[in-house]
Amino acid sequence: MDEQTRIQAEAAAFRGLIKHLQTRTDVQNIDLMNLAGFCRNCLSKWYRAEAEHRGVAMDYEQAREHIYGMPYDQWKARYQNEATPAQQQAFEASRPGHADTTGGN
Repeated sequence: MDEQTRIQAEAAAFRGLIKHLQTRTDVQNIDLMNLAGFCRNCLSKWYRAEAEHRGVAMDYEQAREHIYGMPYDQWKARYQNEATPAQQQAFEASRPGHADTTGGN
């Protein structure tokens, strides 16, 4: 596969992931973190870092709105549940495997 096709395929796969997560509002971020080590907020941080790396000014809230498909506060009010003690415990136990969102991919 040539470089341009690879970039286009990766971008399309990323858009598909975003669309899927926007429709799966039942899937809580803490569950994503506990199972996969990343969540919608991580994707937002990666998206922002890459935009800024390419000279596009973007704040975290703009990035989250892109990933969530709506302002984060709106998504949170509609869909986010309070984490249970078990979820919080699993989050802490899985912390070493959480994604690096500092922009150092």
